[in-house]
Amino acid sequence: MIVSLKFKKFKIEAYEPGKSTIKNLKEVIKLSANESALGISPKAKKVLSKKTINFARYPDGKSKRLRDQIAKNFSCDKNKVICGSGSDEIIQLLCQIFINPHDEVVLPEFSFLMYRIYSKIAGAKVIFAKEKDFKVSINEILKKVTNKTKIVFLANPNNPTGTYLDKDELILLRKKLRNNILLVVDDAYAEYMKKKDYKSGLDLFKNKKNVFILRTFSKIYGLASLRIGWGYGDKKIIETLNLIKPPFNVNQIAQDAALESLKDKKFIKQSIKHNIEYAYKIKKFLEKFNIMTNDVTANFLLLNFSKSKLNAKIFYERLKSKGIILRQTEYGYGIKNMLRLTIGSRNDCLTFINAVERIFNKWEIYWSLDVDF
Repeated sequence: MIVSLKFKKFKIEAYEPGKSTIKNLKEVIKLSANESALGISPKAKKVLSKKTINFARYPDGKSKRLRDQIAKNFSCDKNKVICGSGSDEIIQLLCQIFINPHDEVVLPEFSFLMYRIYSKIAGAKVIFAKEKDFKVSINEILKKVTNKTKIVFLANPNNPTGTYLDKDELILLRKKLRNNILLVVDDAYAEYMKKKDYKSGLDLFKNKKNVFILRTFSKIYGLASLRIGWGYGDKKIIETLNLIKPPFNVNQIAQDAALESLKDKKFIKQSIKHNIEYAYKIKKFLEKFNIMTNDVTANFLLLNFSKSKLNAKIFYERLKSKGIILRQTEYGYGIKNMLRLTIGSRNDCLTFINAVERIFNKWEIYWSLDVDF
């Protein structure tokens, strides 16, 4: 007798990460995943080089020492902090505790793909709010809110657009939403943000019961491979998340490396300085070829080819042939004729600049000869 197993089927598109390899090339410059330009901090490296970790023991299931350090660094309540295997896991847990089948979740038109994926897995209907010039629109979000809305997800600055809501706009959004709607503010790129009218979600909403903040160690701290992030919210939410999370969800190496990364303020300052310097250099450089970008708000730029002689697909393939990978935004995000560029190391940035110079110089020759490129 053949037994036919039945399981849930999901109408979702699986997450496709930024590509990291090119066929027949051993060495590539990966500028597709918004990873740290300077790697990890020296203090974190020391932890990773130690041989004192007992791999036979389970990690601290409550991440106590790390939560203590987070509370110290960010002047917040350790009892309102939860650590996860990347902020992805915390997004998943939030969807599990807040969403019932047929509830609704509102997202900006262009946003981090895991918001929609985990919302749909939990049974929600995902509603997209249109953006204006790739910026989140408060009015459009409010238009999409119904009596079925449970969560509004928002990354600020936003990924992949790089635009942001200023502090007054973010406060207004929370004020306009119903009190029983959870506003989730993802501060993934907050450390890079130096605009005077900006405040992180954590700075604005530490004491709000209906706002939940997401943070990650994958970006400026450079611990993407270790999968670690944290969330901050009302104690009742944290208690419920702790109730359903896996008992040992963050490995001990990740906890120790994250803790030391938080202590290394010198490295964070270096990372911010590097990002500002090279992001502005590249932004100005690309404008020579009529490739426009968002303002510098994070460790990436969204490249717009609408005024350029080359379109995004040709540019992507030309760079790929030179061993450089950017993020294609047409797939997953649905943003046509654009590419997302991560600000890499000094060598990565200079190699990218030189490659673009060669691409456009070659293009000019072919253009003048009226030859297919």
